Amino acid sequence: MLVALYPEQPSQALSEGLLASGVRPVPVIDTAAVSELEPAEGWGAVVIEVGTGDHAQAMALARRIHDSASAPVLLVISRAQMDLLEGSAGYDDFVLTPIDREELRIRLSRLIGSENPETETEIVRFKDLELNPATYQAVLGDHHLDLTYMEYELLRFFAGNPGRVWSREQLLSRVWGYDYFGGARTVDVHVRRLRAKLGEERASWITTVRSVGYRFG
Repeated sequence: MLVALYPEQPSQALSEGLLASGVRPVPVIDTAAVSELEPAEGWGAVVIEVGTGDHAQAMALARRIHDSASAPVLLVISRAQMDLLEGSAGYDDFVLTPIDREELRIRLSRLIGSENPETETEIVRFKDLELNPATYQAVLGDHHLDLTYMEYELLRFFAGNPGRVWSREQLLSRVWGYDYFGGARTVDVHVRRLRAKLGEERASWITTVRSVGYRFG
């Protein structure tokens, strides 16, 4: 699958991450190049690395491509640049630097291969918790939660399936994927971090069921 990549000279981490994700990046310099170089089957996605260059130019390019609906747009930004996302509709998803290759692969596969995008954008609510999969924002009460990608995915799974007990092995396969080879301790670590971020009053939402796993709600 071909993906358009801006700028022409992206970071090595992004280039290697895209190749490791099984896609072939084609460097582009502007909107015209995106159109001129587009393959017959269309772009799988357009990846725009905001980087340290002209932020305005990168975001403007993202908006033009997104508005034309020619291909889904994946932004690559640093945590310090997240203010650029406020009020912007010029992207379909984003990845934070430093780049995690597995996260990049998963996000790209969802953009390229999602057959029913509406299910990906359905907001998940539990009490005063609200999760928006379209923006990967998590709001708890009146403040935003600062979650890593997998913390978000685990919390979204829990909130979308309250009341049921899940074993660690089930959580690994459902949240991390069948091709993930990490041990059950990975789940315990992420649960501990989630409880800390949910705060003392809401940490009890995630209950440990001895010798089995975890229950949410």
